Amino acid sequence: MLKMKNNILKITAVLGLSAALFTSCGPKDSTPLVYFPDMYFPVAYDPLMKAQDAYSDHENEIPAFVKNNGATGLSPVEGSVAQNKDGIFAEGKLPKNPDEYNAGYDASKAVTTSPLNPANAEKDIERGKFLFERTCAACHGTGGDGQGPIVQSGAYAGVPNYADREVTVGSVHYVLTNGRNAMGSYAGQLNPGDRWRVAMYVMNAFKKGAPAPAATPAATPAATTTESTETKK
Repeated sequence: MLKMKNNILKITAVLGLSAALFTSCGPKDSTPLVYFPDMYFPVAYDPLMKAQDAYSDHENEIPAFVKNNGATGLSPVEGSVAQNKDGIFAEGKLPKNPDEYNAGYDASKAVTTSPLNPANAEKDIERGKFLFERTCAACHGTGGDGQGPIVQSGAYAGVPNYADREVTVGSVHYVLTNGRNAMGSYAGQLNPGDRWRVAMYVMNAFKKGAPAPAATPAATPAATTTESTETKK
């Protein structure tokens, strides 16, 4: 009799454990007990917003987050690439259609100075040269003549010579950001500040002292008249 009672207890225990295991692995919408709720109901965090515990009112006390007003998106680690450390770029200003693009490009030609600190111009141009030779020279050439190794190989053609183009630091930056014709955007390769630095280098190295195309015809007669007057004297 005692042996039978023990067997019944064992069978009951096995059945009870089996029922508990099968129930815990059942459908998500009818789980009687959830040990790891985030596995069933994952909570997406916005790294720029204050992190909240989805299952309690507990405040996040991690010091680095507290200093950042609770946000989990922290500053870039030293040595990593910051996307906009110069703070001069707004996503909302990107063109959304061809009309906005063309209007933006036309407006960019009126921009003749970089928004970067002019006191750092020499250093910025030096960095722009470094980036140009590693990012742009493959097509544009180290001399800005559009005869980079890719063009010379015959794999690509139609890259203009900067000396023949009517560009400003603003329009060069605009094309680097948004692309133009066969050239795609380099916003993924160069951060906002570095795009201005490359544009500054292009203007300094390839357009420095170059006469504006529209002004050349008007300037020639004036120079000739002055020379003739001086000769008569």
